[in-house]
Amino acid sequence: MHNKTTQTLLNVGHAMDHMMLLVFATAVTSIAAEFGLARWEDLMPYGVAAFFFFGIGSLPAGKLGDHWGRRKMMLVFFFGMGLASLLVAATNTPMQMALALALLGAFASIYHPVGIPMLVQGAPRPGWTIGVNGLAGNLGVAFAAIVTGFLVKYAGWRVAFVVPGLVCLACGLLFAVYGSRESAAPAKKKGGAAQVTGVPMARLFLVMTMAATSGSLLFNFSTNANFELLTDRLREVSQDPARIGTLLALVYAVASVTQLIVGHLIDRHSLKRLYVGVITLQALLLALATTLDGWAFLFIQLLFMSAIFGAIPFTDAMIVRFVDDGMRSRVAGMRLAVSLGASSVAVWLIGPVVKAAGFTALLGVMAVTSVVTLLVLTQMPRTPAPTPAPVG
Repeated sequence: MHNKTTQTLLNVGHAMDHMMLLVFATAVTSIAAEFGLARWEDLMPYGVAAFFFFGIGSLPAGKLGDHWGRRKMMLVFFFGMGLASLLVAATNTPMQMALALALLGAFASIYHPVGIPMLVQGAPRPGWTIGVNGLAGNLGVAFAAIVTGFLVKYAGWRVAFVVPGLVCLACGLLFAVYGSRESAAPAKKKGGAAQVTGVPMARLFLVMTMAATSGSLLFNFSTNANFELLTDRLREVSQDPARIGTLLALVYAVASVTQLIVGHLIDRHSLKRLYVGVITLQALLLALATTLDGWAFLFIQLLFMSAIFGAIPFTDAMIVRFVDDGMRSRVAGMRLAVSLGASSVAVWLIGPVVKAAGFTALLGVMAVTSVVTLLVLTQMPRTPAPTPAPVG
């Protein structure tokens, strides 16, 4: 088990990872105006490279995490993210912005295949540990909405990149001094495979990857479009960006709690039954959201975001349950490279889809994505509920 400081910094790292990738989406209207573009939709595609490298970078990050060491990779993550964010703040053209965001995405790719396996190493209640970590990541999403909204309004979009950049550098220094040391890189340690008998690894990997891909698509569609989506649906109520940002932060904060509930349940129940239940709810809520407006939409947005966030811990829980620690970073890296790489398309599609067909079409696409996930999950192996670990 890690010391408390390491656990805290790994959880803060997850929050920063998600927050810093979403500053651009929250500040895009202001940046577009300063760069002389007529519409925010025209600048949105320049953020694609960040999400592409966030996905593809998981492969080398996972390999290095297992073979070179997870502690060393987390130091690269904190310092790299901090410096890249300061670089984004210094850009003056859409192309410079795209390149700096790509670098930010590359460093951001380190967290998931390295930080999460490092966190669950020897954890007595992995589901709960993943749930708490997921909550931290989603609070980062909430902070992106509220902090960026206020910083853009009162200090300008550049400061919205500088502040989290400096926080990241400070976390890197703390991790260097107080973070747990590793006796050896995970791949060099002896370990017993945690594979379930009768489950071919190839099939398991395929189900994990496809479920993670659709989950990432929904996560990207929602988190990158929610600010403009809420602005559109609350047209009668408010157009103040700081107020919209606050409402959205509230949605994220409440929805994030579902990760704790799901994490708690994962330690006690069959993965497959739980996962199917959450995704079924997701599909129904997204379909309902296409028909609503105003405060009713805000309420349903809270519910569908709870279902989207609630699905996140499952892919990490599958890796913990089925894969030996010595190769978890590589398996996570491969799964993430495919799922996040594919879901970067979501960021690229938001602008054109909304411009051509409006937000109702976007919500429709999201509902269909949930149904596809359900079909994939029918192929997931059934596993018995785990024996609950003692609390404490």
